[in-house]
Amino acid sequence: MTVELFGQEIQLLFLSEENGIKLLLTVGLVLVLVVLRWVARGLSRLLQRGLGGERARFWTRQVLNLGFALLLLLGVLSVWFDDPARLATGLGLVAAGLAFALQKVITAVAGYVVILRGETFNVGDRITMSGVRGDVIALGFIKTTIMEMGQPPSVQGADPAQWVQSRQYTGRVVTVTNDKVFDQAVYNYTRDFPYLWEELTLPIAYRDDRHAAEQILLAAARRHTASGERPTEALETMKRQYFVRGAELEPKVYLRLTDNWLELTVRFLTDLYGVRDVKDEMSREVLGKLDDAGIGLAAATFEVVGLPPLRLATDGGADE
Repeated sequence: MTVELFGQEIQLLFLSEENGIKLLLTVGLVLVLVVLRWVARGLSRLLQRGLGGERARFWTRQVLNLGFALLLLLGVLSVWFDDPARLATGLGLVAAGLAFALQKVITAVAGYVVILRGETFNVGDRITMSGVRGDVIALGFIKTTIMEMGQPPSVQGADPAQWVQSRQYTGRVVTVTNDKVFDQAVYNYTRDFPYLWEELTLPIAYRDDRHAAEQILLAAARRHTASGERPTEALETMKRQYFVRGAELEPKVYLRLTDNWLELTVRFLTDLYGVRDVKDEMSREVLGKLDDAGIGLAAATFEVVGLPPLRLATDGGADE
């Protein structure tokens, strides 16, 4: 194909008149699909306004993205490969090149399909993926976007280091490629059973009233933690899908003997969100009740109860 520029004819390599027409058709197809996708997303937002369903909006976006991606692929193939033999040859070469050069990308797209098909997680779920803990705020073909949260002091040393000592947002937005679902565990806090079992540990001296301390812990746990029909129904639904046993929903106190004190640990069920607020309210209430009952918290301190007698010798032999 030749073009005239400043009175000179220039031969464009690898671009014949037929290929030029196909290139223009491809550009036009892309522009049309972009406009149609923009219109479709606007209509979907208009139709779903006021419904308040984040999951419905998420699945609508996924269907639109997949649908327009498929239309684009079919359109490009129809424009450039009108001969089935050429199409098969071209697809073979393209597939071989992509498999070699874009291994991570292809694996990430496959991970995206696994996430959706296997219901691994969804937008809005709280997960731990590739060492990142937080809420899923976006899910794409290649990567998952997570609003990072902190972690309890017991696992504070885990990598990556964090400064928020509880399951609350740190303010960092983290992206993780979808291929991680194939070689690393994905922890989902929300799916099937949106509750957590938490524990609050209380060390007291052996001489203190352990029965009163136990009742104080149980009363605080029953007052501030999750209870009622919703956790029971969620557990029954989970038992119908999986082999689950030994799940106690009522608060319970466990005793542990140590060399220095008696350790009381109350185990209770709480909602997924607001765990730090629940434990803060429980701690304040328990401390007040312990003060009223005259029960103190044990600590690893040393108490000097006496000194041995001291004898001082002088040069004259006198001592005292």
